[in-house]
Amino acid sequence: MSQFETISISRDARGVATLELAREDKHNALSAQMMDELVVAAERLGADPEVRVVVITGRGASFCAGGDLGWMREQMAGGEEAQRGAAYKLTGMLRAINTIPKPVIARVQGNAFGGGVGIISVCDVAVSVETAKFGLTETKLGLVPATIGPYVVAKLGASMARRVFMSSRIFGAAEAERLGLVARIGAADDLDGLVEAEVVPYLSCAPGAVAAAKRHLLALAPAIDDAVIAMSAEVLVGRWQEGEAAEGIAAFFEKRKPRWAKS
Repeated sequence: MSQFETISISRDARGVATLELAREDKHNALSAQMMDELVVAAERLGADPEVRVVVITGRGASFCAGGDLGWMREQMAGGEEAQRGAAYKLTGMLRAINTIPKPVIARVQGNAFGGGVGIISVCDVAVSVETAKFGLTETKLGLVPATIGPYVVAKLGASMARRVFMSSRIFGAAEAERLGLVARIGAADDLDGLVEAEVVPYLSCAPGAVAAAKRHLLALAPAIDDAVIAMSAEVLVGRWQEGEAAEGIAAFFEKRKPRWAKS
């Protein structure tokens, strides 16, 4: 596999590939380049017959801080056509990971916000350190969990999603486990063991059968088809065009509260 700049990929002798988000200095926030590289990586890992399992993790203190707000600010300054292209870049990245025809395990070694929760939601199972924090923090910025929304709701179910989808509330790993976002939590020293416990059963399974079972599962689950993806992208474009989003992102960079904040 060719070299990437914002992610890295390694593979062990068993065919377990580890895809690491590698913008450590930016808390692995999703830039345009990272999203493009994730799409390429997902396609390559999915097509590689030697890969049996994919593990997604992050380098450094954070799993993924969500969308890069500098990138979002650039989209808001652009025209509607550019905004729509950017929104579809997000949807394309999520769809690419969601449809990898291999089991995908999230190894959540640190905090996950916004798009980071989205990435966890398109993995088949997630394990997390007990110290990790999570949050769908978009509304605090005047945005909406738009492109990640279909996957978050599919992962948590609407009832559980209602608890965290709109409030930007930060919650811990124990609550993430109760919500169904992560399957198991443990100490940092135990994290690799938790991953291994998820990996090992697949190594006894027929790879083609696993791929077929995943396709069947996705077909049986609530549809996240072109229409749903397009609707979600348009929600994001609409929010980028609203004054609330401009105010929320400006407040973030200016290290102040947005005008609507009462606490």
